[in-house]
Amino acid sequence: MYVQGRSSARQATAFAVLMILLSLFSRLRATQATTYAVGDSSGWNFNMGNWTEGKRFNAGDILTFNYDSSLHNVVMVDAKGYENCTASSKAKIYNSGNDKIKLSRGRYYFICTFPGHCDGGLKIQLSAY
Repeated sequence: MYVQGRSSARQATAFAVLMILLSLFSRLRATQATTYAVGDSSGWNFNMGNWTEGKRFNAGDILTFNYDSSLHNVVMVDAKGYENCTASSKAKIYNSGNDKIKLSRGRYYFICTFPGHCDGGLKIQLSAY
């Protein structure tokens, strides 16, 4: 009986260690950053309104904005700027045509400030968790 009890204790310990390792592994997988090409293969372009639907953005994820920099830009604005399609003097402007933005937790608003573009649907809003 004594030997059998020791074996059961070892099995229980091995099982507990395995469960801890599986838990840690699943957390690591859950925290891996995802890189999103904004607009998918169409890139940063008009009618972006539903691009964020069905996506869950997390802190650490990267948004890549691909576009022709002679035609568009990417401007990070606040909620009011998003609603009104305006950018304050403090707004962060990206204009490389291949901008990569790493997300932190919070709400994000992006517009294009070329005349008429934001009003034409070249804007997105999202939350990162």
